[in-house]
Amino acid sequence: MTVEQRPRATPDASSDLGFGSIVARESRTRFLNRDGTFNVRRSGLRFWESLSAYHHLLTVTWTRFFTYVGIYFVVANTLFAAAYVAAGPTALSGAESLTLSGRFLQAFFFSIHTLATIGYGNVSPVTLAANILVAIESLTGLIAVAVIAGLSFARFARPVADILFSRNAIVAPYQQITALMFRIVNRKDNQLVDMSAKVLLTRRKKGGGLTDREFLALELERDRVVFFPLSWTIVHPINEQSPLWNVSEAEFQASDPEILILLYGFDETFSQTVHARSSYREAEILWNARFKSMFQPADEHGVISVDIRLLNELNPS
Repeated sequence: MTVEQRPRATPDASSDLGFGSIVARESRTRFLNRDGTFNVRRSGLRFWESLSAYHHLLTVTWTRFFTYVGIYFVVANTLFAAAYVAAGPTALSGAESLTLSGRFLQAFFFSIHTLATIGYGNVSPVTLAANILVAIESLTGLIAVAVIAGLSFARFARPVADILFSRNAIVAPYQQITALMFRIVNRKDNQLVDMSAKVLLTRRKKGGGLTDREFLALELERDRVVFFPLSWTIVHPINEQSPLWNVSEAEFQASDPEILILLYGFDETFSQTVHARSSYREAEILWNARFKSMFQPADEHGVISVDIRLLNELNPS
């Protein structure tokens, strides 16, 4: 078959988005979780091939990170304490306990002093085996301190867009028509500028099978704000150009929709671009609802504030 005879795929920039046709066709759950993670699993690699310890330690919560550090600290000192005990009762000078448990505790705390380079001097190595263990543990401690300090600094220095999305998106009256909208706020005190938003709708194709899906870009009233000091209500007007035009709530719910959101902006603190992702499924999209205003009256100095606690609040129907 010549190049001219080969069938050409119809270009459609919004038909895939990187998920791939098989994922779009076969997936029975949301494509994008509320926290921005993807609902696609990878398999076929051995554990050590797919493991990225550095990435994992950078992205886990601080609670889990310090838990890992604590586990390493206990395990490392336990292993070295067992090695000191195995070196014999005369390996450490000053460890005078006659019981095995007492010797282990003294060796354990001596290991802590050595690993942390404290060195009180009340216990010291005597035999060659004990001195070799001290040398190994000292090197281990220096490397561990450097790695943990480097990871802690990298975690503090890593720019992250901590954007809060409203719990629900709404379809509400808007300027003589209706609009799909949701709200976002910046949870941190850092300054984000040049914020941009991209919103897409994925749903089953009309007249297609249960596995035929389409991805459609939703035009926004404003897809970019230069400054993002307070909150931003992102609005998609449902007009004649909208794929939601003349779509009833029942039709919308039956199409198995998902609203995919990508935000990106410039973090002045780190001078880097940051991203945030989220999505809304049909159960998280409310019709004929209105958001309650988050803005508070100006104080005596004329300063306006936003109450972030009202991000998810709706006006009574």
